[in-house]
Amino acid sequence: MQPIQQVAIVGGTHGNEFSGIYLIRQYQRQPEFLQRQSFHAWTLFANPQAHSANKRYLDADLNRQFRREDLDNPALSNYEQSRAKVIDAVLGPKGNPKVDLVIDLHNTTSNMGPVLILTQAGDFYNQLAGYVKMKMPEAVISCDEDHLPAEAHKLLCTTGRYGVIVEVGPQPQSVLRQDVLEQMHSMTQHILDFADLYNRQQLPPLPAEVAAYRYLHSITLPLNEQGERLGMVHSHVQDQDFKPIKPGDPIFKLFDGKELLYEGESDVYPSFINEAAYYDNNLAMSLNEKITLVVPPVAGD
Repeated sequence: MQPIQQVAIVGGTHGNEFSGIYLIRQYQRQPEFLQRQSFHAWTLFANPQAHSANKRYLDADLNRQFRREDLDNPALSNYEQSRAKVIDAVLGPKGNPKVDLVIDLHNTTSNMGPVLILTQAGDFYNQLAGYVKMKMPEAVISCDEDHLPAEAHKLLCTTGRYGVIVEVGPQPQSVLRQDVLEQMHSMTQHILDFADLYNRQQLPPLPAEVAAYRYLHSITLPLNEQGERLGMVHSHVQDQDFKPIKPGDPIFKLFDGKELLYEGESDVYPSFINEAAYYDNNLAMSLNEKITLVVPPVAGD
C-alpha cells in the first residue's frame, strides 16, 4: 500500500462558488483542521482572478482544462488554460504527481445535498466512499466518468494520484449558505480522517457495499432550430436530484403548455438539475444510473 503523503485542498476552481474559497481561508486561519498524523495537507486557491471578477471563469472553464494533451499544448494559452498549466506544475505533473490526494471543493445551484464525486474507480475510492457514507449518512456518492483513464480526464482533481470533488448545494452563485459551508467542511474533514486512518492501517470496519450513482449522459433544454429555448425543466423534476425518473414521466414543460416525457426504457436518476452554470450550454440535467460499490475489507476485518 502506497501511503498518502501530500494532500491539496483546492477552493475557487470556479470563482463564483464561494464555499470552497471561504473554507480554505478558514483552514489557513485555523491550520489545525488540516493537521493529521501521517501526511501534510495544504490549500490552493485555484482561480483568484475569476473570484475577483465575481465570475465562474474569465476565458474558459478551469475545471475542463486538465487533459494531459491540453496541458502539453502551448497554443492553449488563455487565462484558465495558462492557469491550468501552473496548477499542474504545482500539483502534478499529471501522470507523475507530487500530490497524492486532491480534494476539489465545489458548489452547485442544484438541490443535490452533500455529494462526494469519485472520478476514478478502485479500492481506495470505494473504501473512501464507504467511510464517508458511514460517517455522514446524508452524503451522496457519485461516480463521474470513472471509466476514463486519468490522462483523458479534464478535471482539476485528476492531477493528483487520487482526486475527488466535494460538491454541495443548493447554493446560488456568489452567495454563502451556512448549512452548505458546514456540510462541505464536514465532508472534507471525513476525507482527511479517512486518508490518515488509511495510512496507519487503522480504518474501522466499513460497510460491505455502498449505493452510488454513475453518470450516463446529460440532456439539453428543448430548443427550436434557431437555438432558442422552447421550455423549462418540469416542476415534477425540479429539486428532485437523485430521485428516479421513470419512463413516461414529464421532464420538460414547454412555454405553449405541452409536456415532454422521458422516453428512456429504464429508470434514471437526475443530478445537476437546472444548474445555473450550465445554461450557457443549455444543459438541463445529468442522468445517472444507480449502482452498488463493493467496499473491500480493511486490514484486520
